[in-house]
Amino acid sequence: MKFLTYLLFFLVSLSTDLSARESISIVGSSTVYPFSTTVAEEFGRRNDSFKSPIVESTGSGGGLKLFCSGMGPNSPDITNASRRIKQKEISLCESNGVKNIIEIKIGFDGIVFANSKKGLNLELTTNDIFLALADEVPCGLQDKVTCKNTSKLWSDVNSELPNLPIVVYGPPPTSGTRDAFVEIAMTSGCNQIKWIKDLKKTNKNEWKKICRTIREDGPYIEAGENDNLIIQKLNSNPDSFGIFGFSFLDQNNDQVKGAKINGVNPTFDAIADGEYKISRSLFFYVKKDHIGVIPGIQEFLLHFVSEDTIGEDGYLIDKGLIPLPEDELMKYQNDAKSLINMSY
Repeated sequence: MKFLTYLLFFLVSLSTDLSARESISIVGSSTVYPFSTTVAEEFGRRNDSFKSPIVESTGSGGGLKLFCSGMGPNSPDITNASRRIKQKEISLCESNGVKNIIEIKIGFDGIVFANSKKGLNLELTTNDIFLALADEVPCGLQDKVTCKNTSKLWSDVNSELPNLPIVVYGPPPTSGTRDAFVEIAMTSGCNQIKWIKDLKKTNKNEWKKICRTIREDGPYIEAGENDNLIIQKLNSNPDSFGIFGFSFLDQNNDQVKGAKINGVNPTFDAIADGEYKISRSLFFYVKKDHIGVIPGIQEFLLHFVSEDTIGEDGYLIDKGLIPLPEDELMKYQNDAKSLINMSY
């Protein structure tokens, strides 16, 4: 009886606290931010009954940390992510009382290695990228040991590449783009070296350390969560490169261009059909217990997953979002309509 009384008191208190806030609070991925902002503005324009959601760019990791910090008016209702939520983040949510979470996948985005249109057209392999940016690389062709990466020029990595300094602006560790870049591009390049690939079977931790640790001695420069800052850096130094999502490249194709990787250009069609391998899923996560308390959350979800928004001809596709297959779209439309808790 005491437990039921406490639970009722908690729910009433939560409802009272949240009702003081009239706008949906959204945080998270800088990659999803432009999509989410566009949807928030369109949602507000089409619905006189609700205020436009407030969207902040905090990075995927930073957004999930805020999202999982607890319930109530000082915590966000929704967080965007350019990767799937991790088990340790689910555990953090649960430890802070955030237990009913709805997961929505909105589409796909490629990760590009781009430079100024004033710069060279560069063709790279994922192995080139690994050897340029990894903290440790093989010491020699025969020895199965690694040394600190000392490559300063692209020609140090591959004699067929230009004699230019390695200068790469990329996202910080809190970014889902950084996570995906490391797990897809760096790991793919690392596994081109057979003895390192075989190491995964005998010493997974050492394999992970070699393949997924980015160097910190200068060539890789953390540029924060602001992709616009990277564009500025690339324009001021045409020999430098930046790492960000395809959608951002698409929106700024008058200033920057994507490098061909493993023989494939980062185009909408190449990402959509799987030919361009460096791509990832985009998500957002919703506190189910905030629905019905903060005005408009479910209505916002239904608008976000509608055909008009993320369907094959939706307005976010014009912004560079790669659409979901029809069966996946229907699955997440049903999850939004029925408010189905995520399963991991």
